[in-house]
Amino acid sequence: MRILALLASAELNVKDLTQILAQSQPRISRHLKLMAEAGIITRFREGSWVFFRAADRGPEGALAQAIVEGLDHADLTLARDKARAEAVQNARAEAAQEYFKAHAAKWDSIRALHVAESQVEVAMDEALGEGPFEFLVDLGTGTGRILELFGPRAEEALGFDLNHDMLAYARMKLERAGLSHAQVRHGDMYNVPLPDGAADAVVVHQVLHFLDDPAAAVFEAARLLAPGGKLLVVDFAPHELEFLREQSAHRRLGFERAQLGRMFEGAGLTLNSFHELSPRSSNDKGADGKLTVSLWLGQKPVIADKTGAGKTGAGKTGKRTQDVEVAA
Repeated sequence: MRILALLASAELNVKDLTQILAQSQPRISRHLKLMAEAGIITRFREGSWVFFRAADRGPEGALAQAIVEGLDHADLTLARDKARAEAVQNARAEAAQEYFKAHAAKWDSIRALHVAESQVEVAMDEALGEGPFEFLVDLGTGTGRILELFGPRAEEALGFDLNHDMLAYARMKLERAGLSHAQVRHGDMYNVPLPDGAADAVVVHQVLHFLDDPAAAVFEAARLLAPGGKLLVVDFAPHELEFLREQSAHRRLGFERAQLGRMFEGAGLTLNSFHELSPRSSNDKGADGKLTVSLWLGQKPVIADKTGAGKTGAGKTGKRTQDVEVAA
């Protein structure tokens, strides 16, 4: 019950739990194995680590919630566990912050080359719309900012990234923002562990220019969309800032409107809208040598059934996150 109480409020690994509970690793692992088999907790792999959290869907999730709610949270043992868990999370957050600080200068130098992030986010907000979304996926989630931005209008949101330090930072931010329904997972955006048509919204924000095969990433994003689902891609327009190849590992120096349009078409999507945010349009007199941010919004066509009605999605999303955890 102590383990379940901890996992109801945070995602923790075995090392975290042994430190918090002052119990042996084999003892903790056995409890976790039994609870995972019973379905009241879920597990997911992130590199060599495995994280756990209390189930939040289905009858198993209801049982886990009932157990936690039935505990006496004024109990001294539970209070001590909570305090130790907060200390472990704070240490993890500090490590994540250090990583972010170490790389912030590089990111800030790139941000200085284009319009303010706030303007980009306003444009993204207008493009994707108010929702609400049943299931939103963010590919290349990085710091988790897109999950913060769109998470409040989604029933469930999931971000994927290959960088473990970024995932730690994103997880810390989402926990502090109270977005328990928005989670991050280690995953390859060329091969996302979700079924076809799982999402009604997918976002790919400032990622494609890092990739060797952006068309394959667009195709995979389209695969995740249910009929009627939207794909929002945000990236740079073509530019000649060659130093970004070596300084920031950019593989592509931007994309033309038609170039992404062809990728959308090849992935079975309709390009609904295109928008550019140029430094010149933001009263920036020194816009030479700066970057234009482009937004492409695509949509998967709705398939008409035999009655003539449109099939628009895959229904409720209750097991999607748990499916990822099992697959991992």
